[in-house]
Amino acid sequence: MSAERGTEPATPRQSRIERNTKETQIVLTLNLDGTGASKVETGIPFFNHMLEAWSRHALMDLHVDAKGDLDVDLHHTVEDVGICLGRALREAVGDKKGIVRYGASFLPMDEALLHAAVDLSGRPYLVFNVPLQRTRIANLDLDLLKDFFRAVAVNAEITLHLNMHYGENLHHIAEA
Repeated sequence: MSAERGTEPATPRQSRIERNTKETQIVLTLNLDGTGASKVETGIPFFNHMLEAWSRHALMDLHVDAKGDLDVDLHHTVEDVGICLGRALREAVGDKKGIVRYGASFLPMDEALLHAAVDLSGRPYLVFNVPLQRTRIANLDLDLLKDFFRAVAVNAEITLHLNMHYGENLHHIAEA
């Protein structure tokens, strides 16, 4: 019990996920009630940057240590980090007590405008209307972002809609 009579300490909304396959070894920790601190190492610099930015702006602490078969392809690492992040979100949210089921946000990133909407429904689904096919930033094929978000949605058991309204700079579109 806490110092106040009749109150229990808040349950920490955090999780730690490990995933070990032939292609990847990942340890991911997430604290929903964090400060935005992050330490992300996936071996994919732009992907690290995106995850760190998400952590910072969501005020969630995120630590990712991912080793994958990057010499073969980035797909396994990107998708498996999405699987781990989705599982971590589902575990940290827990029984969803005190959490609003629906949320949405428009995000302007310079000339790009994207919209994200989420439903903590327990029914995984992804709508991804972001035209990033056959493009890349540094060594990251942006097609993989759809696989990443699908893995997050399925493993978090959420419905996620991501829609680009407009934009030109691929970095801004991907980051938004």
